[in-house]
Amino acid sequence: MTKTAVKAPFRADHVGSLLRPERIHQARKNFQEEVISKEELHQIETEEIKRVVDKQIEVGLQAVTDGEIRRRFWHTDFQEHLNGVEGYVPDQGFIFVGEETERYNVRVTGKVSFNPDHPHVKDFVEFKEIVGDRAIAKQTIPSPNQLFAKGIVNPDIYPNLEEFAEDVIQTYRDAIKAFYDAGCRYLQLDDVYIAGLNVENFPTTEDGKDRQYFIDLALHVLNRVLEDKPEDLTITTHLCRGNYRSKWAFEGSYAKIAPTLFAKEKVDGFFLEYDDDRSGSFEPLDYIPNGGPRVVLGIFTSKHGELESKENIKARIEEASKYVPFEQLCISPQCGFASTHHGNLLTEEDQWKKLKYIVDVAKEIWGEY
Repeated sequence: MTKTAVKAPFRADHVGSLLRPERIHQARKNFQEEVISKEELHQIETEEIKRVVDKQIEVGLQAVTDGEIRRRFWHTDFQEHLNGVEGYVPDQGFIFVGEETERYNVRVTGKVSFNPDHPHVKDFVEFKEIVGDRAIAKQTIPSPNQLFAKGIVNPDIYPNLEEFAEDVIQTYRDAIKAFYDAGCRYLQLDDVYIAGLNVENFPTTEDGKDRQYFIDLALHVLNRVLEDKPEDLTITTHLCRGNYRSKWAFEGSYAKIAPTLFAKEKVDGFFLEYDDDRSGSFEPLDYIPNGGPRVVLGIFTSKHGELESKENIKARIEEASKYVPFEQLCISPQCGFASTHHGNLLTEEDQWKKLKYIVDVAKEIWGEY
């Protein structure tokens, strides 16, 4: 039966995406070359989702995902199926440290609203049936604030950013209701945009909007989206500094956003990246309210397969507990294993070993997971 003694996020959790097996890469290629039909591709994806669900349960995770197997990118696949948003190929990809990403993005072409026939809701229904009562079916979607990333908003359609924010808020309130009605009880909002608000020398816009304006706007959007969420729906935020073929985009601590977002965001948990020195110290966690959101420490890396030292992991959890009560802490990888279809530079065997290791460490530390 489903383990529900501990509410999500769990002591041992994970961000969501999993490495796409070669079978998926080949099926996508065959579909593009019209060797197989859309229905045949869907069936192959479904079979692989069943396999990764079984594997997540086997390693002991209480919350499992579909691995984002049906997606090419963690965010654009969801965004381009909103009304008023389209996908396109820009002149340049995102610049990560050491690599430019595959060129693909979204842009606003009309008034933004939720599409009641959004394919991800239909995919969730099928995914939840696969999971059954064996675990909690966790759904991941990009944060509403991800639509505020550079180059997405069309000023001819939305000359006023606050007007755009109101439409985004309603879009996501409708999205959350749709997933809830489909049976979702654990939803994660993935956000690179907010992590980007931490960068040094954040530019002030021509009309005088500074870093704090955008931080305050991000909080406003998130909390308005969460205003009427059902009590039995867990919603978490994952703050990501970029994850593409084991490369990253941003560095720096959470210090600049913590006084606003950590202190006031009405989520049930924060998934935070703390897998290396570029993540900064745990000190910003001091803004997390006692008895408030759980903090999922991403102190294991998804960027390579080497297992972290258990002694070091325990020491880091002890360090974090100086700022957040021990009972509010959980552990996970800092990000998914394949935020895009390319995947990080490790093997599937490495991936499963790392997830099992996290479960085992959580059991040892908390006696629960």
